[in-house]
Amino acid sequence: MKGGIDVVNIGVVPTPVLYFAAEIWGIKGGVMITASHNPAEFNGFKILRGGGSIYGKDILELHAIITAGGMYVDGKGAMTEKDATREYIDYISSNIRLERPVRFAVDGGNGTAGIAAPEIFKKLGCAPVELYMEPDGTFPNHHPDPTVEKNLAGMKAAVLEGGLELGIGFDGDTDRLGVLDDKGTIIWGDSLLAIFSRDILRENPGSSIIFEVKCSQGLEEEILKHGGRPIMWKTGHSLIKKKMKEEGALLAGEMSGHQFFADRYFGFDDAIYAACRLLEIVSRSDIPLSEIYRSLPQYVNTPEIRVPCDDERKFEIVGEIKDYFSKTRDVVDIDGARVRFDKGWGLIRASNTQPVLVLRFEAADAETLAGIYQEFIEVLGKYVDVSGIIDG
Repeated sequence: MKGGIDVVNIGVVPTPVLYFAAEIWGIKGGVMITASHNPAEFNGFKILRGGGSIYGKDILELHAIITAGGMYVDGKGAMTEKDATREYIDYISSNIRLERPVRFAVDGGNGTAGIAAPEIFKKLGCAPVELYMEPDGTFPNHHPDPTVEKNLAGMKAAVLEGGLELGIGFDGDTDRLGVLDDKGTIIWGDSLLAIFSRDILRENPGSSIIFEVKCSQGLEEEILKHGGRPIMWKTGHSLIKKKMKEEGALLAGEMSGHQFFADRYFGFDDAIYAACRLLEIVSRSDIPLSEIYRSLPQYVNTPEIRVPCDDERKFEIVGEIKDYFSKTRDVVDIDGARVRFDKGWGLIRASNTQPVLVLRFEAADAETLAGIYQEFIEVLGKYVDVSGIIDG
């Protein structure tokens, strides 16, 4: 306001509500104060500019402006308060159609999902079993990250004990989705994206679907099988959103649970909207979600493996390992090095946000997976301490 900017304050809301408000009100700038899925003692900002998020060099440029001091424009802006949540609830509930009520559990992790999700589900005719939907930034029940299995224990119990059709979990600022099927099995982000892609490609054959480098080979196969155009891209929600606009893609997703719908929606990551699209699929299916999941291509894979590494060295190490494998194997270097083996692949990339190297491995069977893993670890051991990885 001191810089002459008029500010619209929309209060405490899920991050997707900020994105939604910027879209429908035609506002090209926005700031979400959130630490996303990080622990309670963290804080941060997600910043919109010109319809996209700032990242990478733009963040460093902003930091330079702040630290230089004296580079600010003087003015006299005004602040108004406006309810974006009501418009968001009405919009989603009027644009989702369930063929029948779905029986499910929902775990808000005491994040912001409770501000909007329960009313949307009610408007859709559902009465889910609710867990921890009251917003509480101290997160008294469990950490709000639905991609960590231990955080889903309460929801799993509710699904199994109640004989429910699925479980839906949200992260702290409600832009990442976690899902359990009716058997209590976790459906990871790439498998969830495969289920969504089937649904979209049925109505939009030939459409582009974007996924990041950690996703399963089975996802690419599923997209091709149903007549879509698979595009592997860099990890990071800002990078994915930009690529979606460039390619005109109708859907994108990440292992971390971010799901981006441009089909019938605005193209940003919104866990509540994604959950509603999944409810649509379940409501019209004549088989349970567990059978839908089992119908996808099945591979053996590891979770993400994070190896501590100095920020100053991590990109250099990835580059050298890429060069090593490139001599004998096909390497996809969109983001790090995804090395293709017979019946599998291995990935190493430098984290965008932490001083770590991120690894993931996948293969057609456990024996092949172990071989790929061992070859990677032997190479990586020349650069960093891998004893903890091997022991774990």
